[in-house]
Amino acid sequence: MSARSAPGALPVVGWRELVDLPGIALTGIPAKIDTGARTSSLHARVLESFERGGKPFVRFAVDWDDIAHEGEAVQVDMRGITSSNGETQKRYVIKTPLRIGGHEFRAELSLADRSDMQFPMLIGRTALRRRFVVDAGHSWLQSPLASSIEAPAIRSKGAPTP
Repeated sequence: MSARSAPGALPVVGWRELVDLPGIALTGIPAKIDTGARTSSLHARVLESFERGGKPFVRFAVDWDDIAHEGEAVQVDMRGITSSNGETQKRYVIKTPLRIGGHEFRAELSLADRSDMQFPMLIGRTALRRRFVVDAGHSWLQSPLASSIEAPAIRSKGAPTP
């Protein structure tokens, strides 16, 4: 299946894609496309929450490949989100531009410790709805240069390096 679609048709994504978060200057983030998850999630450590201009903000660090990439964004919610192990966790939720291939839109992301997961980011069905069709049998359909990469090692700060 091709990443190109007929005019008017939705673009096709594979089960994993490279994504960008231009609003917080992060690019080339390997992400798992997961229609079983409602909310998208980004591996991050919350450093602080604060107010700016009367709006709640959160400052966070995204750790992968042994580099801490810091960002900040408007906090839109603090939400109970059920993780893959069935536990409900209170998580900060931000809204920021998300780019998959040539398609950019605003998406809500929960900030979570994904250090035990293979991918630092998960794209859930709310972000995908009415924007993409998922071909679970293929990878990197919107990220053709990524076909030879592996998901990076992600870990929480202070975790031992293998």
